Amino acid sequence: METQAKPAGAINILYIHGMGGGGDSRIPSILNDNLGAALPEGLRGRVRVIVRTYPFDPAAGHAMIASWVEELQPALVIGESLGSLQALRIRGVPHLFVSPSLNAPLYLGYLSFLSLIPGVTWLLDMVYRPKPGDRQSLHFTFRTLCRYIAHRRDALSGLPAAGNGQSGPAGEFFAFFGERDHYRRSGIVSIRTWRKYFGEGTWATYPGTHFMEEEYVLSLLIPKIVSVLVLMQDGSPVHP
Repeated sequence: METQAKPAGAINILYIHGMGGGGDSRIPSILNDNLGAALPEGLRGRVRVIVRTYPFDPAAGHAMIASWVEELQPALVIGESLGSLQALRIRGVPHLFVSPSLNAPLYLGYLSFLSLIPGVTWLLDMVYRPKPGDRQSLHFTFRTLCRYIAHRRDALSGLPAAGNGQSGPAGEFFAFFGERDHYRRSGIVSIRTWRKYFGEGTWATYPGTHFMEEEYVLSLLIPKIVSVLVLMQDGSPVHP
């Protein structure tokens, strides 16, 4: 897990992990191992993908991530799954997304009353227990879950109109969706919802699952990251 501030000449990419992810999440590890070789000479050795573990409570998570943004001044933000909502609350930089789960907060918020039933919080904590390691601790209390409705509203408010076509890096968004993502069947992950807020031409699919496989990280996500960084370095409009 990268914890250092941005040194002179460094270009930081802030990776916002999904539910139960953390500092040792798989995709940012793949990016750090392979991104350097894909970068042009002028960027090689300067780009770092930084991922840190933040709280499951959306308000506490947002406050912590906001402090990281101030510290690291990321040039690019990548949001994964439920972490996409936290990524969207960071404004003024280009964004990429992996399996953005824009509707998960609706499920978490509207079903929060179930956590008031004795034993339900304990059961959910057991079912969704994260893997060992530097991972986000999950505790499904009513207070935490009911905050997700406002979290989603804050993340999606004030966005440019769908198909915004802005010429600068601020407000630019691009997402990848897995064709075999089982969360799309329930609507937790939805291309239709994504189109509602961001329009056409802002997303692509890959023939994999919700958890983007390494081959697609290498063949799709890394080239997209490189293209965004190159355009930013050239001073050109950024269209992820």
